[in-house]
Amino acid sequence: MTGDRIASRPKLVLASASPRRYALLQQIGLEPDALLPSDIDEAVKKGELPRTLAQRLANEKAAVAARTAKTRPELSGAYVLAADTVVCVGRRILPKCEILDEADQCLRLLSGRAHRVYTGLCLVTPNGAERHKLVETRVRFKRLSRPEIEAYLASGEWRGKAGGYAIQGLAGAFTLKLIGSYSSVVGLPLYETMSLLAGEGFPTFVSWHGEPVLAEARTSA
Repeated sequence: MTGDRIASRPKLVLASASPRRYALLQQIGLEPDALLPSDIDEAVKKGELPRTLAQRLANEKAAVAARTAKTRPELSGAYVLAADTVVCVGRRILPKCEILDEADQCLRLLSGRAHRVYTGLCLVTPNGAERHKLVETRVRFKRLSRPEIEAYLASGEWRGKAGGYAIQGLAGAFTLKLIGSYSSVVGLPLYETMSLLAGEGFPTFVSWHGEPVLAEARTSA
């Protein structure tokens, strides 16, 4: 019966190739039917604010993935979910670090101070409507010594991460305070994701249901 319920639910597409976002969806019982990462230009526009950038990129990723999904019959009627995470200090947007010097600069900038992490969400529904949500989280790092920065850089964990760190990994040891959504800093705010999907009729809890026979067995044991 559980398999029938899951098989009958609408399709869910994640517009990302991020293993972190995929794992976060799985954490709350949501298994995407397809991953459709979108190759978009993520360059910051002149004067663009961090929060505006996060939401714009999420919207663009969702739009591209939704167009792709329409060309695939097996994804007919799918919900398409996209997210983008931006780390900033004031209005300064930090890069998704790909070279050592970038990560070094980011860590030195974040050392001993607060910064903000914005994650924009965009959900495209089966009828083509768009729903948006922007999540803001404040994070404060401890003051980092040069040996701590060098050790983190040597780990390689910073590569491809906004702001040059991954809070779910070694950088958790640097985090003094977090106000907001931890999962948003990882890459996908779970409460807001569930709320968006549930608000548009997606059966978010269907995979949480155990087999009735097993439930009865536990009750009678």
